[in-house]
Amino acid sequence: MSHINVTINGRQYRMACEEGQEVRLLKLAESLESRVGELRGKFGEIGDARLTVMAALTVCDELLDANARIRALEGELETLRNVRTAAADRAKATQVAVANALNAAADRIEKTTQVINRTIGSGVAIG
Repeated sequence: MSHINVTINGRQYRMACEEGQEVRLLKLAESLESRVGELRGKFGEIGDARLTVMAALTVCDELLDANARIRALEGELETLRNVRTAAADRAKATQVAVANALNAAADRIEKTTQVINRTIGSGVAIG
């Protein structure tokens, strides 16, 4: 467990974090400090606790919006996957139908060739 000092709203806090997460925690603290500063600029000195709560609420608001967007994108992704699967199934069915049609045509050509060969009799065979 690591410990680092972060500054939020001008105050130092000693925070514990997992090894390797120090930089991330510092960035999170900087983001929160920036939000507190923005709110202080908009509303003036309205109290440390109130500024911190307002900053936390703006972060939560953004998180809720991001989660809603993620859910919407996941829904779109699932729809696209279903469309892709249906298109692949149609393509496979089309390939099978084309192959069957070509095989049927080849069979008809072969039968026609045999009929022509029999009709000609002992003449030169075709195909």
